[in-house]
Amino acid sequence: MSPTPPSAAPGPADSARPGASRPEVPAAAGPAPAASRRQFLRGAVGTAAVSGAALAGFGAAAVTRPEPAAAASSAGSADRVIPFHGEHQAGILTPRQAAAAFVAFDLTVSTPAEAADLMRALTGRVRFLTTGGTPPNLGISAPPSDSGLLGPDVPAGGLTATVGVGSTFFDVLGIPRQRPAKLRPMDTFANDDLDPVRCGGDLVLQLCADSRDVVLHALRDLARHTRGAMQVRWRIDGFDSPSRPAGASRNLLGFKDGIVNPAASESDKLIWVQSGAGEPAWATGGSYHVLRVIRMLVEFWDRVTISEQERMIGRRRDSGAPLSGSRETDVPDYTDDPKGSAVPLDAHIRLANPRTHATDASRMLRRGYNYDLGTDVDGNLDMGLVFNAFQQDLDRQFVAVQKRLDDEPLVDYISPVGGGYFFSLPGVRDRSDWYARALLG
Repeated sequence: MSPTPPSAAPGPADSARPGASRPEVPAAAGPAPAASRRQFLRGAVGTAAVSGAALAGFGAAAVTRPEPAAAASSAGSADRVIPFHGEHQAGILTPRQAAAAFVAFDLTVSTPAEAADLMRALTGRVRFLTTGGTPPNLGISAPPSDSGLLGPDVPAGGLTATVGVGSTFFDVLGIPRQRPAKLRPMDTFANDDLDPVRCGGDLVLQLCADSRDVVLHALRDLARHTRGAMQVRWRIDGFDSPSRPAGASRNLLGFKDGIVNPAASESDKLIWVQSGAGEPAWATGGSYHVLRVIRMLVEFWDRVTISEQERMIGRRRDSGAPLSGSRETDVPDYTDDPKGSAVPLDAHIRLANPRTHATDASRMLRRGYNYDLGTDVDGNLDMGLVFNAFQQDLDRQFVAVQKRLDDEPLVDYISPVGGGYFFSLPGVRDRSDWYARALLG
């Protein structure tokens, strides 16, 4: 699919577009107010609360395999290691792995010192999990140090863990002046159908790996070692489909997704926050992270002719080529098509990226995943896209693009139901460093 997530709204009811007859996402009870929710969570985990010292200790669990060199091994190997240390976090420029989980948490700590202990614990565990090794033997009188899901030795499995914080992170810790300049709760756009239970969060983890069990193992390990400091708020799991027959993988509408992304050489102007750009000094090297859970109304979509589907997207379904081209990699030239004779003026790819000098700076890095939640309470298929994007400036990039997509034809077939805005932390540079050290240290 093309560069950005669409929004959704009821459209005119006719034989092709469902309009008012589209299935409704089941209503969910709204969350408790933030303060009372946190009080409940603190009480609920009280008997299992982990002190700051214990959290730091969990993070320092023994690693029996040496830290890898900068080069990763071959893709798909159980021992593939993606380097953990660096100026920026892995999992952003990293090519998409096969499996993912996006997990938002509420903090159950309330001071910067407690949050620092949490970040040290996360750093230690992620450093071990992304490197691989043998979990320590704690003796017969203690629970095992590892779930055993991956066997007696933990393979790296191409794992990356990308840590971000939401705007409420700074409120909970009483440090609002340290909040990144553009970070806020996720906007509600004209055609959204957001479920509050599946939105927001103080902290987010993006876990990606070459196989599903490596992702689940990492999630269980991190949840265990941070219990008493944060509690899961919402979660969505994703998968990247194989390339069929070649090129970009396909989303669940059947179209190739992620064909156009910025080149790595453009990262400093489009992805990473720069020093002296009006952001807090600690944020340099981080990136704004947008998550949008977009349900696809596939039962309606599957009754639409291919020609209409292609005109809504602006690409051929079989090859991924723009309607004005013949190959997936062809670049549409809208200056030769001012009236939309080839690519309609309201096609998704044309609205998302008009390819003008004025809109060039609104491009972002997209790293989306498909999801499948089975069926809803009415028996409708519940599946879609985890839109996942990183950028330097939230308003200049994602928000600007999303506003251009308001009321595009595709809104009759998709429904954004959850997600959030987060700030992905700068990377952990070496063994003496830890997540958010420049903020909390």
